[in-house]
Amino acid sequence: MTLDPVHFDGIARLAGRIQSGVDASDHRAFADTVWSEFLAPLRRDGTAVLEPLGQQRRRLVDTEDAALMESRFPTQHGLDSGTINPTTFKNGLVIDVAQAAMAAVPSDLELHRARSVVSTVHSNDGTVAVGEDDWTLFDDGYSKGRIMQAPRVDRYEQTVVHALALYLAESHHAALQAEVVDDLLILDGPIYPTGLLKWTDQDPTLADLLVDDERPRDVVQNYVDLVETFVARDVPLVGFVKNTAAKAITRTVRRKQSAPWVNDAAFFEQVLRRTDDEGDTRTDALTFTNWFRSRCGADRVLSPTSDYDLSLTRALEPEAYEVTFFVVYDPREELVYRVEAPYAFTKDPDLREDLTMQILTDVAAQTGPPLAVQKADELARISRQEKRALQRQLENTFDTDRQREYNDVRWDGVE
Repeated sequence: MTLDPVHFDGIARLAGRIQSGVDASDHRAFADTVWSEFLAPLRRDGTAVLEPLGQQRRRLVDTEDAALMESRFPTQHGLDSGTINPTTFKNGLVIDVAQAAMAAVPSDLELHRARSVVSTVHSNDGTVAVGEDDWTLFDDGYSKGRIMQAPRVDRYEQTVVHALALYLAESHHAALQAEVVDDLLILDGPIYPTGLLKWTDQDPTLADLLVDDERPRDVVQNYVDLVETFVARDVPLVGFVKNTAAKAITRTVRRKQSAPWVNDAAFFEQVLRRTDDEGDTRTDALTFTNWFRSRCGADRVLSPTSDYDLSLTRALEPEAYEVTFFVVYDPREELVYRVEAPYAFTKDPDLREDLTMQILTDVAAQTGPPLAVQKADELARISRQEKRALQRQLENTFDTDRQREYNDVRWDGVE
């Protein structure tokens, strides 16, 4: 231990010198103003980037009542992808390995066994051959795997290999298992590969790579094809975003006047949080918004107003692919969830309401993400111990060591 009580006290006194000029109630009052006056629609440079789908309103449902509601979809399937995290080796290779899995509620053990595994490799050495090939079967045919050569870049190598491995595994597994989904598929995360689409704003190198290189474009195309597959089968597809760090709404508001929230989740928490007479959070009900059509942030890349040409092949009207979402606030854990779906599904008011009620039922019953998502997360997750074992195996395979950092020595891992 390096902090004595006197150090704690000193830090507390320093923090006490930081005075906020705005009371918390003022933050909430401004959030109410933005909610009631800015979002119908929210404009950026004269273009509507966010607008309500149907009537704009805040709603609530008693938590116990919601947990006991009859499921709107008899079966649900969840899908997730996990990686070992990008690993750099002394021979110049940067590698990430991802596995995707699908879970079913009720359970389907054969489905749970299936995996799609992708190993993405980056090397600036032109003599390196990674043995890139098509998908190959293993585990008695239950699983498929492939290697992908990542586009060569002078920086952002880890960003590139991570995004390509994660999203290729997820989109391939979703397409591979689509026929087993009868009623509802819930992706653990957004409905499109946000980590790739954000390249348009991160750096010109990544933005050019997304537009010019077929490998990341093909991954985005997989998600477009997935939407078309589920539209053709008349089975809805949604995404459950557990940790939303989006700032598109907040940044747009900030162009007009100061917005005190660090991100959009903080704004929606101010909008949806209910308090009693003493100012304490009321926990008896889930609160949630209407659905919105979004063309801001990464969502704009696949919107009809997009100025990015990714040369994607689309069979539906452009509006069908548009991202729509609603926000749920669970006061029991003080967490904000964003639920997404393509406009192709949410344009139907009845289906929109069924999707809303299904998610609310699941969140109320699980005090967290829907059970299908939780199960998929457990199946796809690669534990810290497994990551280290895989990294050691790769060291043996390449006859080289992982490039170590000081933190590898400084910190002892705790499982």
